[in-house]
Amino acid sequence: MPDRLQSSNEEMQSVNEELQSTNEELETSKEELQSVNEELATVNAELQIKVTDLSRANNDMNNLLAGTGIGTVFVDHQLRILRFTPAASTLINLILSDVGRPVAHVASNLVNYSSLVEDLQAVLNTLVAKEIVVLTKEGKSYTMRIQPYRTLENVIEGAVISFVDITELKRAQEEAHRADNLLRLAVVVHDAQDAITMQDMDGRIQAWNPGAVRMYGWSEAEALQMNVRDRIPSEFREKALAKLVQLSKSEILEPYLTQRLTKQGAVVVISITSTALVNKAGLMYAIATTERVIPGDNT
Repeated sequence: MPDRLQSSNEEMQSVNEELQSTNEELETSKEELQSVNEELATVNAELQIKVTDLSRANNDMNNLLAGTGIGTVFVDHQLRILRFTPAASTLINLILSDVGRPVAHVASNLVNYSSLVEDLQAVLNTLVAKEIVVLTKEGKSYTMRIQPYRTLENVIEGAVISFVDITELKRAQEEAHRADNLLRLAVVVHDAQDAITMQDMDGRIQAWNPGAVRMYGWSEAEALQMNVRDRIPSEFREKALAKLVQLSKSEILEPYLTQRLTKQGAVVVISITSTALVNKAGLMYAIATTERVIPGDNT
């Protein structure tokens, strides 16, 4: 009996030791789980910070692209639309449901340009950017640039199409070119030996070059106070007005002979070429003349 009790006691002691060992293992596992949970909480917090940073960066990028007014379209290797900025939607008629569609299926507002797909494919094949000046149906000018879309790891994931409005730049260039031409013309007119004049549709003289001063004697200030009728002998005025009617039906009259008065009252025979000046509406608003004295025919 005592042996059995001793044996049972030893077994219970052994079980107790095992339970204690198991309890210690569970305690260790609990601590490990707690440690893992803390690590997961730390990782979760870091991920939340990264998500917030990514969201902020995405918002900043969207606001930057929208604020610059640069139309931008991103496409993948299959030339499917991934995303685009609001400014691009007016150039290639894009709406949100177009995301995922091939760019070839989207209507464009560009005129005289139909090779977008080919140009995109060429850029993806060669990885060489392409730049083209394009026009819209509204008459605006854009520099369209197509370039590969590279990730931070320098992996090509498609292409980026960007549109920069250069309408004002083009207009400024045209104005500068026009001003340069006018300056050149002004020099030619000033240095010309012939008399070059301009009159409005009522005959009031608007321009009078040094050649006209030499030919007729009136200074520029005097001539600008005169009407062309003051320079035509009375017997030739009716014929001169008939020429004006003829000029209104064309833009340039072939040189013809006529007579004009000088400041001293002399009548000179001249060869005159008249050119109609027409505004954008196609209406004649003035007449420019080039006048040359015919030697030997003057009194």
